[in-house]
Amino acid sequence: MDHTEIERPSGEIIKRLSAIGTSTFANAFDAVGLFDNILTDIEAAAPGFRFAGPAVTVQLSVGPPGTYSSADFAVGAVIDAAAAGDVIVIDGSGCRYSTWGGMASYAARLKGIAGLLVDGAVRDLEEMIAFEFPVFTRHIVPTTGRTRLRVEAINVPVTVGGVLVDPGDIVVADGSGAVSIPSGKAEVILNHAEACQRDDDAAMVDLKNGMSFSAAMQKYRNI
Repeated sequence: MDHTEIERPSGEIIKRLSAIGTSTFANAFDAVGLFDNILTDIEAAAPGFRFAGPAVTVQLSVGPPGTYSSADFAVGAVIDAAAAGDVIVIDGSGCRYSTWGGMASYAARLKGIAGLLVDGAVRDLEEMIAFEFPVFTRHIVPTTGRTRLRVEAINVPVTVGGVLVDPGDIVVADGSGAVSIPSGKAEVILNHAEACQRDDDAAMVDLKNGMSFSAAMQKYRNI
């Protein structure tokens, strides 16, 4: 399946992004006036899952059983389109048919793909945990997507969790949720997030030394 290649940030940028939680990025969004980039109702499939990386986006069509051929369920093409460190982001329109399962997780893990985020459903949770492949999703179901789902396009703008994600945007996800960082604003937002993180670190030192939490909140506006 043809697709456009995404632009990928440097390894150093990804390392810095990975060191910061989604809650801190949410604070940074407020600082730059970006209020619509926190995904809703998309959660980690299991505790401890987290990732940060550029989005390889996928648009699905959804229909009742028998709508599409087995070949239309082109999960292999999706994995082929992603490189090590990428996050696969799938717009499944919130459906309850599984887009992804254990074998896809195993193949993606071997390739070094950072994780999966799907506005739809996945299955084989125990295998995802065993393979240590982080997945964020709206639903977990046993039902296959075969003949129910079709991969329409790869690396096109998609909407997941109510947020528009362009190919190459940075997706960060952890136990608090998931956020999308526009690729053109990644450096600015990262700088703000690191400043928020420094406030957190300094506040912890002050609290340990006896400062009240009220005083810390006055001193550090971002905690």
